[in-house]
Amino acid sequence: MKCYYYLSPTLAETESVSDDLHKSGVNDWFIHIISKNEEGLNRRHLHSSNYIETMDLIREGLLGAIIGFIAGLLFAFIISVSQPFGPNVPLIAYLGMILLLTFFGAWQGGLVGISTENKKLQHFHNDIEAGKYLILVYAHRDEEEKVHAMMTRQHPEAQFVGVDPQFYNPFSEPKHV
Repeated sequence: MKCYYYLSPTLAETESVSDDLHKSGVNDWFIHIISKNEEGLNRRHLHSSNYIETMDLIREGLLGAIIGFIAGLLFAFIISVSQPFGPNVPLIAYLGMILLLTFFGAWQGGLVGISTENKKLQHFHNDIEAGKYLILVYAHRDEEEKVHAMMTRQHPEAQFVGVDPQFYNPFSEPKHV
């Protein structure tokens, strides 16, 4: 499943795009809109984006977990070498240290991610701040050509600005047009 990015200039155009996508068979759960005007989206019953799409929670949480894991390994190594608790520390204690620091790193990374805009949206930040609407359309392989053709034919105002072949991979980068 790929995620197609379209930039729409107005709320009315965004609603028209959403209606036409529904008519062409795209389920409401596969159309998400990122905008500063959340109230307008709700009033027109348009599907707003979710936290995974707008925040960097997953990416930063994973990075935090990796850093925490490395810190846990380093801490366990230092404890095993310096032996402040004696030579007979069970393996489960070292595993507990590693696990505790991994979870702590994931938690800290998640907190950073909640306060950070999704890295995939940074390219569109200025457009969204200017009042435009970023439409994310998730399309299965058999729907890709149909969706793209319909958007090109019926909505030339909605500018095709990118595609992400792996949107839910937090480390992939969308291809900008």
